[in-house]
Amino acid sequence: MSANPKIEFTFEALADGQLGRISLEHPVLRFAGNPILTCHDVNRAWRHPALMVKTTHNAGVVRFQDHVVMLFRAHLRNGISVIGLARSRDGLGDWHIDPQPALVPCNKDDRYAEGVDPKQLIENEGGGVEDPRITQVDDTYYITYSAYHATLKDRVRVSLATTTDFARFCRHGAVCDADMRNVVIFPKRFGDKYVGLFRPNDRHDGGVGGAFAAIRLATTGHLESNHWVMADKPLFKTAGGPSAFSDKIGPGAPPIRTPYGWINIFHGVRNTMDGNPYVLGVALHDLDDPQIVKVSAIPILFPTRADCVVSDNDYVHVPNVVFTCGAIPADGGGILIYYGGSDTVMNVGWSHADVLAALCEQFPMDVETGRPSYDIRGR
Repeated sequence: MSANPKIEFTFEALADGQLGRISLEHPVLRFAGNPILTCHDVNRAWRHPALMVKTTHNAGVVRFQDHVVMLFRAHLRNGISVIGLARSRDGLGDWHIDPQPALVPCNKDDRYAEGVDPKQLIENEGGGVEDPRITQVDDTYYITYSAYHATLKDRVRVSLATTTDFARFCRHGAVCDADMRNVVIFPKRFGDKYVGLFRPNDRHDGGVGGAFAAIRLATTGHLESNHWVMADKPLFKTAGGPSAFSDKIGPGAPPIRTPYGWINIFHGVRNTMDGNPYVLGVALHDLDDPQIVKVSAIPILFPTRADCVVSDNDYVHVPNVVFTCGAIPADGGGILIYYGGSDTVMNVGWSHADVLAALCEQFPMDVETGRPSYDIRGR
């Protein structure tokens, strides 16, 4: 590519009358119909008062048969998160929500894989289930989700469930015996191993810095075994210096294969005097070796008021947050990025593999320090 590439795409009919462009300056085009799913939509489907929710956000997304399927997180009024299921023909509008949640904190009547201790898993999930990611391998859909302990503060274990039909789910327990906040899985085998991206959650003094500021690669021979081997060294990290990702990073959507490499959309956090704004970033992994990675120092999406359009009487959970658990490829190299706005509503934005790959190539950050490794003067 040239030193000053002109990469730009125009997308029409994302919503009635919408015409928008994405480029290196504006990598994500917000859907004019956002939010695509809210607590009000869910409450019309979940009629029992015990199931009334105040948020709908952080959804895993995948194509299944002739629909786009969304597994979304929703806060009940008692503060516990559950996971619901919605379907759409085009992945943008006319979402049909199942009348009951897909996953709630488990009990003895749920389906468990052989060898799983239901008592232990029931204890692990008593505080809520949230932030599902969906990876398809052959005809099975692997769902990683965060499970919170009912009484131990900040005790979170990412757990695994599987399904072949999005009607019945089988629980496999915690993916590892350690606090873990984010786990995403690549949708293919590399040699004799599957690869995942992990973000540990082993500090309880503010939730930034340290292990929160590094993404690690792990491998397993069998996805359902929950025996992952974590790499000794972080795949990429930040070191607290000036950066939109300076204090926390974590994998977001399961990686998408493109001609340039695997597109990995992650989240990053910068601690400020008025909170911890979340942005979305992008990394590019080698197609044959995911350990080889380039990371853009420039985020692809910053939170704005457009990401949490609610009425004056609606609850807003966490301001200044954009967070993704799912993205899917679209025609012509397009990528639909599904993201929660302010941990309150579900949105979608459009990007393109050309633009995201170019950001990683043209504006890389040092994977060991998080500092820009390009000339910030634009020369």
